[in-house]
This record gives sequence, structure tokens and C-alpha cells, in this order.
Amino acid sequence: MFSGKLIKVKIATYRANGKQYVGQVSDDSQTLQAFQLSDKDVDLGALPLVQQYSEQATLPPLSNVKHRLNEVQLLAPIPHPRRNIFCVGRNYHEHAAELANSVFKDSKAEEKQWPIVFSKVPECVIGPFDNVHIPPASVSDSIDYEAELAIVIGKGGVNISRENALEHIYGYTVVNDVTARDVQMRHKQWHLGKSFDTFCPMGPWIITADAFDGEQAQVQCWVNGELRQDNNTRNLIFDIPELIETCSRGIRLFPGDIIATGTPAGVGMGMQPPRYLQSGDVVRVEIEGLGHIENQFS
Repeated sequence: MFSGKLIKVKIATYRANGKQYVGQVSDDSQTLQAFQLSDKDVDLGALPLVQQYSEQATLPPLSNVKHRLNEVQLLAPIPHPRRNIFCVGRNYHEHAAELANSVFKDSKAEEKQWPIVFSKVPECVIGPFDNVHIPPASVSDSIDYEAELAIVIGKGGVNISRENALEHIYGYTVVNDVTARDVQMRHKQWHLGKSFDTFCPMGPWIITADAFDGEQAQVQCWVNGELRQDNNTRNLIFDIPELIETCSRGIRLFPGDIIATGTPAGVGMGMQPPRYLQSGDVVRVEIEGLGHIENQFS
């Protein structure tokens, strides 16, 4: 955690009875208790909490409003990120190998030198259980999934050293870096193929860094109940401190910035033959000790 004061909480953004809230998730993940926030701040989800904590090392007071988790609609913890989401490609050895003749064909020699960093537009973020929209085949017919652990920056900075990097993390969340593979390959630079509407399911909440070890996190993904991806962040090619150091080189990071750390082997494009997502498919991404997201593709 970036502050000496530990908070050890899970923070969710959610809708209940037509109203949006930001709340603290109970230890047993059964109930939520809303924070006292203005309507303007609530619309931004957990972002104002991250920003406030970075300045004051405090959270807003809790209100008396409580909800059962199974009676609310969970939203992305930061529904409207202020900036593009930083994403990392080719960050597990097996994933690099499975796409060595396609996505990573021109970068094999650089595997151990620098991370591949690209971005997704913030508008593609959706909730942890929202539907992902498959575009018409004329736009893309190669929709793929990528299960990832994401970092939420708490303390901003530029040119952050790897030795100090963990002090800048507010917490972690789960993302699915949905990808249009044909568009990704067609344009060489990946931004367009990664940024389609609804292509970044996120959630189910943010767990603070003092309550979760992001460097020992099991990342798993199921498609229609079939386990496809299963690996641990301790096997990242470029670890979390190095990713923060890299993304902050000459670029100031701000509280609330999100860095997706890369996906394990087992994506649809890596199968023989490739198995891309179809309408009706359900993709579940789970990180042990953090939570899961699950989205139907339609």
C-alpha cells in the first residue's frame, strides 16, 4: 500500500433501486454499505475515493445505507476512467509462445528487453456482469478473450523506480481484455482492435493492495465452463514493479490510472484451429482472493 495507514477493504460501485452507490463490501462478500458521497462523486465510482486517499490517507465515512450483494447490479469499480487503460502484451512466456507466429511474430527477439504496452479507450469499460457486444462479421469475426489482473494506481508520479513502485498501488481489480484479433493484426498497432465498445469488462470491485498480493495471484478463465487459462502472476515476464516503472517513464501516472498486467496462455487465437467467441458464449475470469467477472457475448 502507498500509505502507512492500512485500510484493507473491497470497494464496489453498484446500482440499487435505480440509484448508483459506492460502497464497502463486507468481509464475507454478502453485503455492501454505502459511503457518504455527493451525487457528483458517486457518478465517478471509486475514483474520488482513490484520489482522496492518495491525498489524505482516509476514506469517506460510511452511511447507514446497506444492501445485499445479490440484490444489486455491480458496475465497473471506476465506470468512467479519466484516461486510456494501460495494457501489457506478451507478458507470460507460454502466451508469447502460443502467438509467436501471429501477434508476436515480429517481436520474438525483444521478449526479454521491454514490455509491449498499448491502450484501450476508457469508454470501452463495462460492468463485471454486463453483456459484451460482438460486432457484425464485416467489422470483425475473430473476437477473443484475455483474463488479466489490473493495477489501480493510488499515488501518482513520473519516472517511478521499481524499488518504489509498489508504494504507488491503491489496489487491484479483474479485467477481460477482449480483442478483435483480425483488427489487431490488420493495423499492427493494437489500439483499434482492443477498444471496441464493451471490450473491457471490469470488476467486481477494487481490493486494496494491503489486502491482496498481486505478485502471487492465480489468474483463470473459463469459456462456457471449460477452463482455458490458468496461471499465476509470479510467472509474469515483466513483474508488477517493472510495469509501473515502464509506464511511468516520461509519463506521469495519476491516481485512478489502470494498468492491465497481461494474459496467460490459453486464448482462442492460440488454439489449433483458433476458437473465437460466438454469440451466446459466456466467459468467466476469476482471480483467487479477489473475485470474478462473468460476461455473456451477444
